[in-house]
Amino acid sequence: MQEMILILDFGSQYTQLIARRVRELNVYCEIHPYNDFPEVGDHVKGVILSGSPFSVRQEDHPTPDLEKIKGQVPLLAVCYGAQFLAQQYGGDVQASSKREYGRANLSFVDHEQPLMKGVSSESQVWMSHADTIYSLPPQTKIFCSTDDVKIAGYRFENEDTYAIQFHPEVFHSTDGKTLLQNFVVGICTCTQDWTPESYVDSTVKGLKDQLGDDKVLLGLSGGVDSSVAAMLLHRAIGKNLYCIFVDNGLLRKHEFESVLEQYKHLGLNVKGVNAADRFYSELAGESDPEGKRKIIGRVFIEVFDDEAQLLEDVKWLGQGTIYPDIIESKSVKGPSATIKSHHNVGGLPDFMKLKVVEPLSSLFKDEVREVGHTLGLSHDILGRHPFPGPGLGIRILGDITPEKVQVLQDVDYIYTEALKEDGLYDQIWQAGSILLPVRSVGVMGDERTYENAVALRAVTSTDGMTADWFHFPHEFLAKVSNRIINNVKGVNRVVYDISSKPPATIEWE
Repeated sequence: MQEMILILDFGSQYTQLIARRVRELNVYCEIHPYNDFPEVGDHVKGVILSGSPFSVRQEDHPTPDLEKIKGQVPLLAVCYGAQFLAQQYGGDVQASSKREYGRANLSFVDHEQPLMKGVSSESQVWMSHADTIYSLPPQTKIFCSTDDVKIAGYRFENEDTYAIQFHPEVFHSTDGKTLLQNFVVGICTCTQDWTPESYVDSTVKGLKDQLGDDKVLLGLSGGVDSSVAAMLLHRAIGKNLYCIFVDNGLLRKHEFESVLEQYKHLGLNVKGVNAADRFYSELAGESDPEGKRKIIGRVFIEVFDDEAQLLEDVKWLGQGTIYPDIIESKSVKGPSATIKSHHNVGGLPDFMKLKVVEPLSSLFKDEVREVGHTLGLSHDILGRHPFPGPGLGIRILGDITPEKVQVLQDVDYIYTEALKEDGLYDQIWQAGSILLPVRSVGVMGDERTYENAVALRAVTSTDGMTADWFHFPHEFLAKVSNRIINNVKGVNRVVYDISSKPPATIEWE
C-alpha cells in the first residue's frame, strides 16, 4: 500500500492546510474524522492530530482512541491535539487568562529535538486557542516556548510523540514547513515519492485492476476535474469509456459547442446531450440553494441512467469528484454540520445499477492540474477556472428561469472575455458572476429603470479551501461594469464582492 500520513480531524478550519503542506513534501496523506479512521497499518508512517473549535474542558470534547497510535507510530499533536494529550495523560489544561490568537515569536527552542532542527530561535508562529497547558504529564519535556506560552511545544520522552500549541501549517508560521518536514521526512522517514507521475502510474494500474473489461459511463463538464478523470480512465480502459456531455441549460455562454469541439482532439468517445428543458422543468419554482443542488444532482443521474440504457453492459459511472468535495460533504460533528452537498458525492440511487469510480477523489484541485499536465492535457483545459457542478443554478440566487440564465450568461461572458483581454484570467483561481434576487433603481438616458443587480466575484487560492478576493485595478472594474450595463438588457447595477474565504464561501450558494 501507498505509504501515508494519517491526519485525524477535530473540526479545525486549518485541517485541510495541514494536508496541503504534507503533500507539498511529495508525501501522501489522508484526513479522517477523529472518531472514524482506518486501521493504522504498516503503511501509516505517522499521525497528526488537528486543532479544533472544541475545548478539552468541555464534557463532550472529542476523544479519539489512540491506543494503537501513541507510542506505536510517530505522532504530532497540533493545538487542540496538544491540549488533549496533556490532559489525557496527567497534565493540566485551563482557560487562558487572555485569548492566545495571532502572531507570536518563539523565545526558547531546543534544537536537539529532531522536530525543531532548522527552526529559528525567534521564529514567528501562529497561535489560535483560548485554552493553554499549565502543567505537563509525567515523562515529558518542553522543547519550545514563547514569552506568553511557556509550554508551546513538548515531547513524550522515549517515544516519537510531539505536541505543539501553535499552527505550523499556516502561512504566518515562518518555519512551519521546516517543522513539518522534520516530522514527516525526518521522524516518520517518508520517502517523498508521491508525485504526479507516480500518481498517474499507480492510478492507471489500480483502475485496470478495478475495472477489467467493464464499460464506464462518464459525465464530462468541460472543466479540469472531469477532463483529467476522463484521461486517466481512457488510459486505463480505452474504448470501454463512454463520455457524455450534458447541456443542463446552466452552462456558460457557447460552452456546450466549444467543449465538444475541444474533446474531439483528445481521442475520447463523447456524446453531447441537450437536456436543458428537462432541468428547467424540474427546477421551476425552487429557490432553496440546497434544494436546487439536489434537483440538479438527481436529474444528472437520471440523464446518465437514460443514456446508460442505450449502451450494452455499462457497469460503472465515472465521476470527477475531488478531495475537497469529500471533505466538505462530511463532518466530525455529523451531517448537520455539512457546509453544502455536492452533486457528485455520496453514491447512486438504488434504481441505478451502476457502481461509482472516482479516480481523483484523493486529490486537491492544484494536484489535479499537475496530474493533467503529466497526461498531456492542454492549458486551455487545465487553465480553466473551476465551475460548480450545478453551474449557473447556484449563481442565480432564487428560482431559475431560462430568461435569468440568459441574462447571467451574457454578463459572465463579458466579464470572462475582459479578464482574458487584460491578461488577468490566469492570475485568478476562480471568477464568476452572480445574479442577485434584488432590483434597484437606475437612470438610463432620460428614463427611470428598475432592473437587476449583478455581483462579480474573483478570488486567488491554491486549493479552494481558503481564498482571498482579487484586487482589480479600478479601471478594469469600471470598464466591465460599463460593458455589462450597456450590453445586457435587464441589468442596471454591478457590484464587486470583496469577501474572503473564510468566512464567506467562493460561491454565494
